[in-house]
Amino acid sequence: MAYAIPDQITAANKAGIETLLTLANTVFASTERLAALNLNVARSAIEDSVSSAKGLFGVKDPQELIGYQSSLTQPAVEKAVSYSRSLYEIASQTQEEVGKVFEAQFAELNKTVSAALEQAAKNAPAGSDVAVAAMKSAMAAATSAYDSVAKAVKQVTEMTEANVAAATNATVKAAGAATPKSKKVAA
Repeated sequence: MAYAIPDQITAANKAGIETLLTLANTVFASTERLAALNLNVARSAIEDSVSSAKGLFGVKDPQELIGYQSSLTQPAVEKAVSYSRSLYEIASQTQEEVGKVFEAQFAELNKTVSAALEQAAKNAPAGSDVAVAAMKSAMAAATSAYDSVAKAVKQVTEMTEANVAAATNATVKAAGAATPKSKKVAA
């Protein structure tokens, strides 16, 4: 029995380190994806700027300039929307992976505390049944609260995803509708 406690502490420390490593790897992978996305967007922006500048040199009159500017609007909006979607996807996946780690940690903590309560109940002196029952009740309430919060977070995430998708589609449609109007004005 005397050796059980140090073994439990060692196991808990090992599990904690593994969790930290998992979280660190998740954050590094997300940061790497974000850096790659930003580098690609920067490269594309430079290429688009050069292409736009070259196209601008070919413009001969003001109406052609207006038409040229209008032709740049839709692709720029689509690229901005694509970038926003990619950012949201990276953030969403990172949040999901971190959530899974915390969910697993909570489940393990719940299991450990339940086992400790059972052990305490077996070794508890007579008359301490009420205290053990109160601890079990508190643990059940904490588990229920965690489950409710996890469910609420999932619902908020789903609503956010739906709202982001709707806003993105509306932005692309609005930009698409605005571009032809600009061309009509120029003509």
